[in-house]
Amino acid sequence: MEIWPGSAYPLGATYDGSGTNFALFSEAAQRVELCLFDDDGTETRLVLPERDAFVWHGYLPNIGPGQLYGFRVHGPYEPEHGLRFNPSKLLLDPYAKAIDGEVDWDEACYSYKFDAPDEFNDADSAVHMPKSVVISPFFSWDNDRHPRTPYNETVIYEAHVKGLTKTHPDVPEDVRGTYTALAHPVMLEHYRRVGVTAVELMPVHQFVHDSTLRDKGLRNYWGYNTIGFFAPHNDYAASGQRGQQVQEFKAMVKALHEAGLEVILDVVYNHTAEGNHLGPTLSFRGIDNASYYRLVDGDPAHYYDTTGTGNTLLMRHPHVLQLIMDSLRYWVTEMHVDGFRFDLASSLARQFHEVDRLSAFFDLVQQDPVVSQVKLIAEPWDVGEGGYNVGGFPPLWTEWNGKYRDTVRDYWRGESAALAEFASRLTGSSDLYEDDGRRPFASINFVTAHDGFTLHDLVSFNDKHNQANGEGNNDGESHNRSWNCGTEGETDDLDIIALREQQKRNFLTTLFLSQGVPMLLHGDELGRTQQGNNNVYAQDNGLAWVDWERAREFDFLTSFTARLTRLRAEHPVFRRRRFFNGRPVRGTPLDDIGWFTPAGEQMTDEDWDSGFAKSVSVFLNGAGIREPDTRGQRVSDESFFLLFNAHYEAIEFTLPEVGVERWHVVVDTHAPMLDDVDVRAAKPGEPVEVAARSVLVLQQVY
Repeated sequence: MEIWPGSAYPLGATYDGSGTNFALFSEAAQRVELCLFDDDGTETRLVLPERDAFVWHGYLPNIGPGQLYGFRVHGPYEPEHGLRFNPSKLLLDPYAKAIDGEVDWDEACYSYKFDAPDEFNDADSAVHMPKSVVISPFFSWDNDRHPRTPYNETVIYEAHVKGLTKTHPDVPEDVRGTYTALAHPVMLEHYRRVGVTAVELMPVHQFVHDSTLRDKGLRNYWGYNTIGFFAPHNDYAASGQRGQQVQEFKAMVKALHEAGLEVILDVVYNHTAEGNHLGPTLSFRGIDNASYYRLVDGDPAHYYDTTGTGNTLLMRHPHVLQLIMDSLRYWVTEMHVDGFRFDLASSLARQFHEVDRLSAFFDLVQQDPVVSQVKLIAEPWDVGEGGYNVGGFPPLWTEWNGKYRDTVRDYWRGESAALAEFASRLTGSSDLYEDDGRRPFASINFVTAHDGFTLHDLVSFNDKHNQANGEGNNDGESHNRSWNCGTEGETDDLDIIALREQQKRNFLTTLFLSQGVPMLLHGDELGRTQQGNNNVYAQDNGLAWVDWERAREFDFLTSFTARLTRLRAEHPVFRRRRFFNGRPVRGTPLDDIGWFTPAGEQMTDEDWDSGFAKSVSVFLNGAGIREPDTRGQRVSDESFFLLFNAHYEAIEFTLPEVGVERWHVVVDTHAPMLDDVDVRAAKPGEPVEVAARSVLVLQQVY
């Protein structure tokens, strides 16, 4: 077979209509073989003839989309020096745009023998390995465009591609749990009804199912185990794995965009699926171990791990940084996604040891004309020393606000001394984000996420119940800040059921009426339960999937959620672009925000410091929005009072005089039916009873 010199750029396999260019980076390799596979598994090996700036490359005419390939990289196998070359191992292309098949975890996938870890294993791994796929880059996007929803108008829906639609009766059975299903008309209607503007997908980069889970009969459900940073996960495609997954993913994005929805990807650039020194040789380890991975200083046979997964990518190596930036740009320019949520983002900031907001990665993102213009969301922690960095990311970034989650949970379960911090979280967490020029929308607010209890379980369980994971209930977070409302797990007690539903409404009302960007976990609006399991990372089954049959019992909760998102969308006072400043609005004696005791008196320092205080009223001045709209016009809104009562008994509130003659109730989490609230009104100075553990939202009446 004829092979031409080709080009060192771009990396990966690039089809140009006449043939395919192959390029692979390896600084320490001595020789690189390109391996082509026929449909029957027959392998053809060709030595890449050129090497420029550590990139091995060659061009094959008449090789096109659907071609299966891999690499064999020759060089020394000296783990004690950080070198782990082994040409008997077929390696995935780090830049593969699609991957066919999955790892079967045969011993041949490892460079050592199970019964003799110090002995070199030269068994051929090709038949046990997935293959990289040459894809066609062509797709008819028509007039597709990014919705570019402003942050302050964004409502994020965290979803799992498979789990969201796997049991949906109105989605054709042969496409459930796939990219196609995610954009099915019935799902588009659900997103519209609930009022979300962006779908944040849990990992869709090609990942592998850990051997330890496979041995237990489990699977890596969440997908935080990436092996292909450019390839959409093949198991989520209904149409095939030989490049069809790329076309299907693009079609999904196009349909979501047509519905006005953004697509945000949860990405895992901090580690790979190859694990620690006892892990398999699947790709990076066999291509250039010391360039891709952070090794222990003075002991390069072992991996420096700040992710808890066995390895960490070497964030100071230029080719690792290039890989990440190329991947991010590819997903924006070629796949048309609208943003990223970075898993364990603190690891990306560890250029050396400590988390450094001035690290090279942040510099590259800041100056990149493509990546810097999409939504960037950090999970601002990792498992390394000094890894918890909520509020510590650069101005371009937003963050999952773990302090918001913890504080709101504490407040609604009646913890002491939670009121002052609750007020800060409700108003956008200025203590975390304002000092470096960020706005309230830097705070991605959430009460629940994939990692932890669902909303239903948060109000139904005090303790985790993770026995199904096979780890003796030792995995997952033990301090959940949850409250079961009186009994552990499911119950027939109607009073407890009613209280649990009320607590759900309290959490949702707080979430959607807080300043910042709200994130709803998929299924929380549908009563989804994981039966007390707060770590379903390995439960690719009904325990983790959304149960759409059960969801019918929670239709009222879905409607209540929709009312809240609609209220937020209609009233800019709940989604300000700038922080409150607590100063009088021009021409009036009223501040843009006011805090009052239940008696209607201004909150004092003593009131805030009172550990037993669990009730407060918040005045949001609709005339106090200082920032203009996109056309420079003044933004004005009705004013609102939010009456919060986390006490276990009803409390009488008195509305203070704020220049509004009459208020009417628009949300009551204790009596949530529309008929119950529409006819209720209140005047300043009159007592208003707020039921135990509930929120009352009052809107100005002109």
